[in-house]
Amino acid sequence: MKAVIYARYSSDNQREESIEGQIRECTAFAEKNGITILRHYIDRAYSAKTDNRPEFQNMIKDSSKKQFEAIIVWKLDRFARNRYDSTHYKAILKRNDVKVISATEKISDSPEGILMESILEGFAEYYSADLSEKIVRGMTENALKGKFNGGRVPIGYVVDEEQRLQIDPLTAPYVLEAFKRYAEGQDMKAIRDWLNEKGITTSKGKPMTYNIVHNMLKNRRYLGEYVFRDMLIPDGIPAIVPVELFDKVQARMELNAKAPARKKAKEEYLLSTKLFCGYCGATICGESGTGRNGESHHYYKCATAKKKRTECNLKPAKKAWLEDLVVNETVKLLQDDKIIDAVVSRVMDMQAKESEEMPFLEARLKEAEDSIDNLLKAIEMGVITKSTKERLEALETEKAELESQIALEKLKQPTLTEEFVRYWLERFRGIDTANLAHRKLLIDVFLNTVFLYNDKVVITFNYKEDAETINFSDIEAALDSCACGSDFKFPSSPK
Repeated sequence: MKAVIYARYSSDNQREESIEGQIRECTAFAEKNGITILRHYIDRAYSAKTDNRPEFQNMIKDSSKKQFEAIIVWKLDRFARNRYDSTHYKAILKRNDVKVISATEKISDSPEGILMESILEGFAEYYSADLSEKIVRGMTENALKGKFNGGRVPIGYVVDEEQRLQIDPLTAPYVLEAFKRYAEGQDMKAIRDWLNEKGITTSKGKPMTYNIVHNMLKNRRYLGEYVFRDMLIPDGIPAIVPVELFDKVQARMELNAKAPARKKAKEEYLLSTKLFCGYCGATICGESGTGRNGESHHYYKCATAKKKRTECNLKPAKKAWLEDLVVNETVKLLQDDKIIDAVVSRVMDMQAKESEEMPFLEARLKEAEDSIDNLLKAIEMGVITKSTKERLEALETEKAELESQIALEKLKQPTLTEEFVRYWLERFRGIDTANLAHRKLLIDVFLNTVFLYNDKVVITFNYKEDAETINFSDIEAALDSCACGSDFKFPSSPK
């Protein structure tokens, strides 16, 4: 039997078995029962009350590849503490011919064993709910008494021996001064730099950042408010900032949030790293400038011409015009069913290709199997010696190890169906070409390289070796025939 080990450590109980201990006991169980372990799935600081665990989900997904037959856990509550999740995911595993085995709880496949498993799962769910209720109850009592419930200690406070927040005489004055500076007109970056110059750090000893300053100026704890869940306790902790000053800071922050942005968003050149000069072969980079009327212009320009190392005759191309041309040509191609078929075929061929290691492993496995067959024939003929037995045991061990390695290699490979790939590709037919994220995705997926000339553009796509050539003269003629004008002409780069 081939299996994987799932180990989990939740943050709600620091006394539970460690990850290393779980793996040690699961490994010992596997060795005792002749089970081969392919890999470990480990979730650290994740509760089993939810299925939102990265490695858990990866394990469930990998079970569909049918490379392992069992999941070994230290106890069933490592798998789930929620009966719905347990039943749901065990049903998925059952369809994939995978079962969950507890290394420390002896549960048979008999009706009595199924009943015992249900009881253990129910107890785990009860324990989890009961523990959560006790924790919330205890934290509520702490809040009512003004005690600190954990988390990051706000700058300006320290936690005393009775677990209460008290004003830190060393850092609290800087917090108050930061509020005053912002209320008087200083921006957050200046306050951040000032606090760093004064050596003020977070509770973890890290330097101040813009976000930390922003959160500090919004923190109502500095008014003395203690908030826990839906409960607000006024004067639950000592106040550092007066109410009038705090309200003045909030009013200024709200005003600044509504103000228009001081800087425009950085222009993104979608064809970067894929666009090359058709004359000298150099990369083509983005460039911008401002005209006499204050309007910004964005171009693609040959890196050779830009650095003025050698002469290059390629004229700068308008960014928006060139990107629209490439995007529209790509979308146009995807309307052709034959091209969709070609892309699907390429994806399937790529997926079918085995890893570089796989042929070598399979060849070794074939050699081991042939050697075993030859030894068995010799034994049947009466050739039995001590060395024959040792050699047979060694070959059996080698065969088992190779089968495990092959199973692990197959586990690494993706399993995409032709229907899924086709569905995914056909979604691009209705793509919003005005949406920046959609345009970027389209270019990243399908575009290989683009060579730009003064009279044409040559586009190579990822799904085939040859290229598409679009002549600008053809575009001009088409535009002239429909009397819709042309933005084809490329003016020189702005100075």
